[in-house]
Amino acid sequence: MINQKTLDRIPDPSPMGCYNPHDVIFLLKNLNGLLTETDLETRERRIQSGGHYSEMLPIEYEPTQEYLEIFHQTLHESAHKVAEAVRVVSELILKRKGSNLVLVSLARAGTPIGVLIKRYLLEIHDLDLPHFSISIIRGRGIDENAILYILQNYPDSKIQFIDGWTGKGAITSVLKEACTEFRAKYGYELDNDLAVLADPGYCVKTFGTREDFLIPSACLNSTVSGLVSRTVFRKDLIGENEFHGVRFYEELLKEEVSNLFVDRISAEFKDLGQPLNGVETGDLEGRVTWQGLKALKGIQEKFQITDINFIKPGIGETTRVLLRRLPERVLVDTLTNPNLKHILLLCEDKGVPVEEYPDLTYSCCGIVRQL
Repeated sequence: MINQKTLDRIPDPSPMGCYNPHDVIFLLKNLNGLLTETDLETRERRIQSGGHYSEMLPIEYEPTQEYLEIFHQTLHESAHKVAEAVRVVSELILKRKGSNLVLVSLARAGTPIGVLIKRYLLEIHDLDLPHFSISIIRGRGIDENAILYILQNYPDSKIQFIDGWTGKGAITSVLKEACTEFRAKYGYELDNDLAVLADPGYCVKTFGTREDFLIPSACLNSTVSGLVSRTVFRKDLIGENEFHGVRFYEELLKEEVSNLFVDRISAEFKDLGQPLNGVETGDLEGRVTWQGLKALKGIQEKFQITDINFIKPGIGETTRVLLRRLPERVLVDTLTNPNLKHILLLCEDKGVPVEEYPDLTYSCCGIVRQL
């Protein structure tokens, strides 16, 4: 067990983000005034020449009116479908872990999904669970101070990690490694199970669906995930007992749709019918096959891509490539896929070529330009 001296060293977080604190508390340090954004070209060159993506922030994409209309239209059309996936993943969490839980979302795509799971469990099962949002970074691991803070406040509860969706499973792997390292360092066993709304990569066992469909929160950046940037870890900015950092975009308060998103989906919970029974949840015991990652090997070979991390599969990850990387091309299963409206609009807006790739496991794949 972790000794109390280690646990007591992490101070309480400062208020952060635009969610109601009853929905989620961000265990993140506010870096406003300490860090400025880097333009995409410079950032991409630094990443591809050995710099780490977590040491700098991209300039946030400012959506056009047409693009925002797609977000609102998608939210209207898919609210019930998203709520249904929230129900499935929430019931699976409850079935497997019981009710003595702390929900821990991985910032930032996991945060709105964690809010929805918290609200579902409160509304349908009268369970008011604590919910925190913390940082995890590929190549840097999980924010150990955030985990220690949770353990010092909820020593007898199980932790359930939550993210938005899976691509090729990179964060799933990072989480497993981080939990192994945490056990070696502190002697505490974390459950590395990652619950997601959508698992098109077939790399987790706790999910709401495996369909690669458009989760409306994947369309936007900070404005749909609490007005926080992606997370940053730099030792010159983050002290020994501090959480990983973010920018808090207070200047975008008038444009935020974070609360609109979770309110709209939550409103569907009352129309979902009965909670899942044992037979239904038994059918969802997901076999982890990593079939998504396997399928990417062929794409890597065909397009002579040196690093598989340059391939970003699935609607969520392709959207991220278009919003904050320099994409070379986007592959789609078919140009008539109704889930790809915002992808095609972004490609047109940014002059990115689109190719049909009929045997795609996912709806689409974004490929980062090799500089």
